[in-house]
Amino acid sequence: MPHSQHVAVITSDEQALIVASDLAEDFKRDSALRDRERRLPHPELEVFSRSGLWGISVPKEYGGAGVSNITLAKVIALIAQADGSLGQIPQNHFYALEVLRVNGSHEQKTRLYAEVLAGQRFGNALAELGTKTAHDRTTRLTRDGNGYRINGRKFYATGAIYAQRIPTSVVDEQGVQQLAFVPRNSQGLTVIDDWSGFGQRTTGSGSVVFEDVYVAAEDVIPFQSAFERPTPVGPLAQILHAAIDTGIARAAFEDALHFVRTKTRPWIDATHETATEDPLTLKSFGHLSIRLHATEALLERAGVYLDKAQAETNAQTVAAASIAVAEARAISTEVSLAAGSTLFELAGSQATLIEHGLDRHWRNARVHTLHDPVRWKYHAVGNYYLNDANPPLRGTI
Repeated sequence: MPHSQHVAVITSDEQALIVASDLAEDFKRDSALRDRERRLPHPELEVFSRSGLWGISVPKEYGGAGVSNITLAKVIALIAQADGSLGQIPQNHFYALEVLRVNGSHEQKTRLYAEVLAGQRFGNALAELGTKTAHDRTTRLTRDGNGYRINGRKFYATGAIYAQRIPTSVVDEQGVQQLAFVPRNSQGLTVIDDWSGFGQRTTGSGSVVFEDVYVAAEDVIPFQSAFERPTPVGPLAQILHAAIDTGIARAAFEDALHFVRTKTRPWIDATHETATEDPLTLKSFGHLSIRLHATEALLERAGVYLDKAQAETNAQTVAAASIAVAEARAISTEVSLAAGSTLFELAGSQATLIEHGLDRHWRNARVHTLHDPVRWKYHAVGNYYLNDANPPLRGTI
C-alpha cells in the first residue's frame, strides 16, 4: 500500500468497535455479489486497512491501540458478519503480529509495527500440501551472505494475494522453524490465485511459490520457539477463528429472521398461520438464538482469559486461555453450521434463497470450520477438566 494514502489512527477499544461497526454496514452491501461472482475485495481491503483496524493489536508502547482480545474478537466477528471472507483475511495478519510480539526483537517490532500502522497488510504462507502431518514443513531457509534464500511451495495462503508482506514458515539449516516476513514484491516470489473453495470464496487462500527468494536476516523471526514454551500465540490464532464463525452465525441468524418475516412459505399458508405464529418456527428460532447468545458470551469470556495470558504468561494462564478459546471455537463451529442449516430449513427450496446469496452463510461456515478438527477441541477440554492435563502447545489449540 502506498504510504501516501491516509491511514487512520485508532486509539481505543471503543473507537475500534465503532469503526468496525460502520465498516461492516458498508461491506455487507455487496457481500452476496462478491461471493456469487468471486469478485476479490481489493477496494474493500483498501478501505479496511486505511481505517486503522489492522493496527489495533499493536502494543501501545509501539504506537498502537493495544486493544483487548475481547475487542479484537468482536471486530473480527462484526466484519465476518458482513462478509465471511473479509472477516477471515486479517486472521493471519494478527497471528503474525502476535508471533512478532512474543518472539521479535525490539528493532523488529519497531520497524514492522510501524509498517502496519502505516497501513500495510501481512498475509501468510504457512501450510503445505503433501506433508506427512499438518504441522510438517519442507520450505527451506538457507544462508546467503548476510541474508537467506527461501525455496518451497505453500497453500491455504489466506491473504497473501492482498498483502505487502507475506510471513512465511521456513525450516532453517538446523531443522528449526523460523518465520520470514517476506516482501510481496520479492524476486522469485509468485502468488497464485488457485483457491477454489465453494465457501469463503474471496479469501484468496491459494498458493505461494518461493524460487530462490532472498530475505534479509532482520526480517526473520524465531517461530518454533513460540511453541516450545507457553505463549498466547495458539489461543490468539484460535480466538480469531472462533470470531469468524460467530460472525457468520450471526449473519445467518439475522438473514433467517428477515426471510421468515418477509417471505411466504406454502406449508405455513396451508395451516392458516403466519410464519411468526408457527410453533415449529418459533422453536427453531428459540433454540438457535440461545446457542448463538451462548457462543457470543463464550467468545467474550475467551478474550478475558487470553488478555490475562498475555499480561501474565505462564503454563497455567496459557492453558486456561487455550481451553477457554477451545470452548468458544467448539460452540462457534456448531452454531455457525446450525444457523446456515436453519436458514435452509425455514426457507425451504425457494429459489430466492440462492438468488439473494443466503446459501453463502452455510457454505462459508462449512469451509471455514474445516480449518482444524473441532473434535480435538472437545478432547482437549475434557482432558483438562477431568485429568488436569494442559493442552499441547500449538497453533491449533
